[in-house]
Amino acid sequence: MTATLLEEPSYNPVHQTISVLAATGPTGYWALTSTLILLGVCHLTTAFGLRAAAPAGRLALGAGGLCAMLLALFPAPLTGGSFSHGSVVTVGFSLLAVWPVLACGRGVRASRRARSGRRPDAGTGRGPGAAYAPRWADTPWALRPVPSYTVSALIGAGAAWFLVALELHSAPGIAERVLTTVQSLWPVIVVGSCLLHARRA
Repeated sequence: MTATLLEEPSYNPVHQTISVLAATGPTGYWALTSTLILLGVCHLTTAFGLRAAAPAGRLALGAGGLCAMLLALFPAPLTGGSFSHGSVVTVGFSLLAVWPVLACGRGVRASRRARSGRRPDAGTGRGPGAAYAPRWADTPWALRPVPSYTVSALIGAGAAWFLVALELHSAPGIAERVLTTVQSLWPVIVVGSCLLHARRA
C-alpha cells in the first residue's frame, strides 16, 4: 500500500500486480523491497518462536519468509515475464498456502486417560479418567484442524481467483492484494491465538 501511494499516477493497482511496482521506478522499488524484507523477517521470527506449531509448519512458514526476501533479488520486469521471479513467487506462495495445515497441532489426550481407558465420572469430574481432556483442548484455536484447513482452502481459492483474473485481465491487482493480505495476517492470528491459549491455561 505504501509503495502504491508513492508510485507514479500511471500505476494502476486494480489491473497491475504488486510486483510491477518494483519495475516502474526507484521509489516503488525501494518501498516494495523494504516491505518484502520486513515481511520475510516477520515470517522467520514467527516461525522460530511458534513452539506450539508442528515443526513442518514452522519450517514452511520460515521458508516462505525467505522466498519473500529473495523476491528483492529477482524483481519482475515492467513488461513480459521472468522465470526466476515466477519461480520464487510460486515456491513462496505454495509454502505459505500449506503452512497452516502443516502447523496444525497434534491433539492429545492425557496420559492417565490413555492408561485407564475411562472418562471422568459423570457429574463429578473425578475418577480414574479424571485426566481426560478433549482431543484438541490443549491446542490453540488457530492450530486446530478446522481453522487450519479452512485458511489453506481460502488461500487456494484466492490463488485460483488471481490466476483467472490475470488470464482475463480482470482486476488481478485486487485479487493479489486480497490473497497476500490473508497470507500475511494468518500468522498474526495464530500468534494471538497461542498467547490467548497460554493465558487461559
